Amino acid sequence: MATQRAHVSIGIAGTLGPEAAERIAVAAEAAGFSGLWVNEVAGADSLGMLAAAAAASETLTLATGVIPVDRRPGAEIAEHVARLGLPADRLMIGIGSGKPGAGSLARVETAIAEIRAASTARILIGALGPRMRQLAAEQADGALMSWLTPPVAATQSAEFHAIAPKGHVALYVRTAVDAAGVPRRDAETVAYAGYPAYKANYARLGMDPFSTILPQPGDDTIAPGGAEYRASGIDELVLRAMTLGDEAEDYVRFTEQAGEALGLLA
Repeated sequence: MATQRAHVSIGIAGTLGPEAAERIAVAAEAAGFSGLWVNEVAGADSLGMLAAAAAASETLTLATGVIPVDRRPGAEIAEHVARLGLPADRLMIGIGSGKPGAGSLARVETAIAEIRAASTARILIGALGPRMRQLAAEQADGALMSWLTPPVAATQSAEFHAIAPKGHVALYVRTAVDAAGVPRRDAETVAYAGYPAYKANYARLGMDPFSTILPQPGDDTIAPGGAEYRASGIDELVLRAMTLGDEAEDYVRFTEQAGEALGLLA
């Protein structure tokens, strides 16, 4: 049986604000994308941005990628979701441990329970290592994985689905659709490769950080690599948009070009 192709979504930064999220949501839905992911960063409100996106769209999945629960506990997240009136049937609450090390698994486990008690939205866990992926498979609705090659994504997705056949595996991939976005994509790739947790993960999995981006080395467009990711067994490919600037127009242009390159409306 042929592997079902993964849905494709757009990932943006929480610093862009609600008005930009609204415009990008409209463009993403029109271009055939499945969802909009908003990164939670200090001083920004990813859930507030998703509320704006929800009002401007009808079918987009709305997801956070991810809210660190050492800074915003699960009960606080659930209260904010309720206050904003976010549609639970379209919402995926992505959470992560925040600081790594001792206590990280327990923090996430507690947050899952707190959110479950107050919301029917799906919960996804930002999962870098095997223990967090196992927790995501056993207690959450899915896992958000980041910066993997298609073969590694296939292996980790298969391991996850062996535990949770109906669970949802999403994968972030840094993506530039034109030359203007390449310097930023490459700079962020280098920066993450220097962070201790990611550096160790790249080494453990034997991955070159630049083999985890789109377009993949040697490709002129995102189409070949995008197709390989979509056939790897993941459920959702999230294109982390790398653009020259941070105006809404930059991300709308990215969305239109990426949707056309991947033939999402074909």
